[in-house]
Amino acid sequence: MGAEQLGKSRLLNLLFKPAGATMESRLRRWLMPPEKTLRGAGLKPGQTVLEVGSGTGFFTLAAAEMIGPSGHLIAIEPLADYAARVTQKVRAAGLTNVEVLCRDALDTGLDAASIDNALLFGVIPFPSLPLDRLLPEMHRVLKPDGSLAVWLFPTTAGVPTAILRSGLFTGLSKKHGVYAFERCEAPGGSASLK
Repeated sequence: MGAEQLGKSRLLNLLFKPAGATMESRLRRWLMPPEKTLRGAGLKPGQTVLEVGSGTGFFTLAAAEMIGPSGHLIAIEPLADYAARVTQKVRAAGLTNVEVLCRDALDTGLDAASIDNALLFGVIPFPSLPLDRLLPEMHRVLKPDGSLAVWLFPTTAGVPTAILRSGLFTGLSKKHGVYAFERCEAPGGSASLK
């Protein structure tokens, strides 16, 4: 069963409902303001940004405001209930620069070299997003000068080192808990992990 089919599963959506409430809690917003974390990603007005695993939209609205009306935010979320919730929030906020897609991050269906900045916030390490498949897809959709911003919770689990070892990204910085990587030409012109 593919991720899109799993995302429509009533059982999975029901199981993840309590997690969604936690994601939206006032306590979380107070302890970890999304704007502060997003500053570590280096978002700029006018960028095209891909948010992988938007959940219930904790970072989505703040990211959309940071890139402004000339920017474009594509929020990908495999769980249909979460994607619907993000869509409601976007409409309620009157944002016109956000597109919410219920799809799999391993095969985004997005055009190659179409994204300025890809956000992987709290989605890795996660068993359904293996780095050996996720990183080549992020490399494919990022523009040649694009960047990958990774916020890891609750542990780094060696992910920053694995990203560097892929040969697809070089390290830029770490700010506000966000690891920022720059897309580089893949070794041998290929976007595969070694």
